[in-house]
Amino acid sequence: MSFSPLIQQLVTALRCLPGVGPKSAQRMAFHLLERDRNAALELSSALRLAAEQVSQCQQCRTLSETDLCQLCASSSRDRSSLCVLESPMDVLAIEHTNSFGGVYFVLGGHLSPIDGVGPDDIGIQQLLERINEGEIKEVILATNPTVEGDATAHYIAEQLKRESLKVTRIAHGVPVGGELEYVDGGTLAHALAGRRLL
Repeated sequence: MSFSPLIQQLVTALRCLPGVGPKSAQRMAFHLLERDRNAALELSSALRLAAEQVSQCQQCRTLSETDLCQLCASSSRDRSSLCVLESPMDVLAIEHTNSFGGVYFVLGGHLSPIDGVGPDDIGIQQLLERINEGEIKEVILATNPTVEGDATAHYIAEQLKRESLKVTRIAHGVPVGGELEYVDGGTLAHALAGRRLL
């Protein structure tokens, strides 16, 4: 059975969301149309407004509806410490820890030669320009602990070797509450390499 063109268009549009396959998209579409039209209209309005009015912060490149996001505009942030991340979601993750009071820079991805993503395709040049302004004393590379994330961190560290600043990488290792027998070898190797004195 095929759907009417408008229903099919809605189902197809919902499939652009991560983790949403054909069946999930159909369930969402039918739920909105059958049971909650007000929510459908609210969703449509919110999505349109966000798509039209949210862009990148001019300083850190996270998502913001103003030129400077709340974090960059705050006078209480330590501007000498810069945490480099892959995505705006990573900023939220770090902020939820309440353990970092510096500022951020969102690359907008990671290096991936196999996918054709090089240094010019993400925000590395803007990052280097920001660091060259001279206010930053430490750069914390908090890219994801993946092959691409590690390669991105290594590339940035190499670019900053000539700078007189401290470049650090977030630790990798055993998660809190984890049991060693269930942790993969690569994670254990990182944990052992990053051990510290007690």
